[in-house]
Amino acid sequence: MTANNHKQGPRGSVAKQTGVAAGGFRQAQAWLHTWCGLWFSWLLFAVFLTGTLAVFEESITHWMTPEHHAEEAAQALEPKGADRAQRLAWGLDYMASQHQGAEMWEIWPMDAQGGGRLTAYWFDGKREYAMQPLDPSTGQPVELPPSAVRQTLGGHHFVEFHHELHAGSWGLWAVGIATMAMLVALVSGIITHRRIFKDFFTFRARKGQRSWLDAHNATGVLTLPFLFMIAFTGIVISGITFMPAPKISQYGLGVQAQQQFLRELDNPYLQQRSGEPLAVPDLEPFARRGQALMGQAVRAVVVYQPGESSARIGIYGWNSDDRYAQRLSETSGMVMFSVATGEVLRVRLPGEVDGGVSSQAQSVMSGLHMVKFGGWAMKWLYFVSGLAGSALMATGAILFMVKRRSKHQGEFGGATARVYRLIEGLNVASITGLGVACIGYLWANRLVPVGIAHRDDWELAVFFGLWLLMLVHALWVPVAAAWRQQLAVLAALCLLLPLLSWWTVGEHLPGLIAEGDWEGAGLELFCLASGVAAAWTGWWLKRRQTAGMRTARNAQPVKAEVAA
Repeated sequence: MTANNHKQGPRGSVAKQTGVAAGGFRQAQAWLHTWCGLWFSWLLFAVFLTGTLAVFEESITHWMTPEHHAEEAAQALEPKGADRAQRLAWGLDYMASQHQGAEMWEIWPMDAQGGGRLTAYWFDGKREYAMQPLDPSTGQPVELPPSAVRQTLGGHHFVEFHHELHAGSWGLWAVGIATMAMLVALVSGIITHRRIFKDFFTFRARKGQRSWLDAHNATGVLTLPFLFMIAFTGIVISGITFMPAPKISQYGLGVQAQQQFLRELDNPYLQQRSGEPLAVPDLEPFARRGQALMGQAVRAVVVYQPGESSARIGIYGWNSDDRYAQRLSETSGMVMFSVATGEVLRVRLPGEVDGGVSSQAQSVMSGLHMVKFGGWAMKWLYFVSGLAGSALMATGAILFMVKRRSKHQGEFGGATARVYRLIEGLNVASITGLGVACIGYLWANRLVPVGIAHRDDWELAVFFGLWLLMLVHALWVPVAAAWRQQLAVLAALCLLLPLLSWWTVGEHLPGLIAEGDWEGAGLELFCLASGVAAAWTGWWLKRRQTAGMRTARNAQPVKAEVAA
């Protein structure tokens, strides 16, 4: 017996150690997935949901500027004006007489259809973009009447929040760290769930914790490639911020160093100022040559370092919608000329970028992340995938508390109950509270007076104020009541939004559909669908709580009889 044990001992010991090692590794990954996912899930949910809404940034802005119909009609009635050559000559004369010392003259002669406005741009003394519209029939400066369109960030609010939380570089770093945590949670989740792909085809309804886990697994598998792509490209396109050492070593620190870096990045063809005077020639021949070389209508003509022999003329093209939707890179065509010699320095075809392979990869990553390609079909694919990814994060946060609501491991000692109560409140505020804040932002667009100063800031204040109010509410009232009440508020705001819009600006949903305004109608239809979903979820929670209370009352007499 001893001999047998001696013979089998090493093999059994190795097997046991291997099993412990494998189990220990998976257990470590489970711990990492749980806690890394939890602590970042609230921020990630907010970033992911607002990024999903940002897919339709233009459509949201369209709805939030209901006066656009009047402005579009006014622009359509504007006279066609002079031809491009005359417009460019007028723009050049204006810049030479009014902004001789500007380092850059930029003239937009007309739109892609050969009409529209003539506009001149330049950098002012603070290096801020300045502009002056010119009459397309006379070339004289014109003062546009104050825009009737309400001041609003529109859908760009969701872009800015998704990118940097409206907090500048600090917000960008916070989002970047959370995105790295998301990648860690994705990898550790795959390792932890050995049957994740098999469980994708399994959903057990009304099974409590098991149902939440099934929903978490299903949304995880469904969106896994999309989540990896979004997280990775999001980090890459901000790589110069997260890894600034090469830039700092080359350019140093400070505002001037940053300006020099951006100047050389955007315009690698510029030379040091020569100091030798040279008049800017007629721009139309350059525009004509540039259009033929890049194969696009001329959008802008830019004169860099005007009045010197080192000057350059850049011709930039219009991206048509169909060509734009076919390319991952969103760059337009560009041709750069030397003013002194007239030679072509660079021809950049549509979709190409300056800076070689690394810049091309950066541009493609940006196109993948921002879904600037593929048209409406790709936007809807990203939108649905984004909603599923948001559901993954929400179900993960809820699953954490479902598992520990009745049984926890005392991870925080005597404060465990208080910590878990805080987590419950953060779950409510980050999921339903964020939804209330988002729809409240749309309500603010209709209710904040149009003429008020800093109107866009008031809309943002409503967004963040409502979100903070939902957090206080979630921490103040019992958790079950907080879920139901916030869902009720969300449902009411979503369902009543079309009526609010009709009452305030006179645009009603049937009218939008009849006019073929599917951008505005689509937003209101989505809000109605969200309101129905929120109302049904609140009803389901109320029904479930009532059933639980009834079961508990029925169980009390049985316990009393057993005790007797």
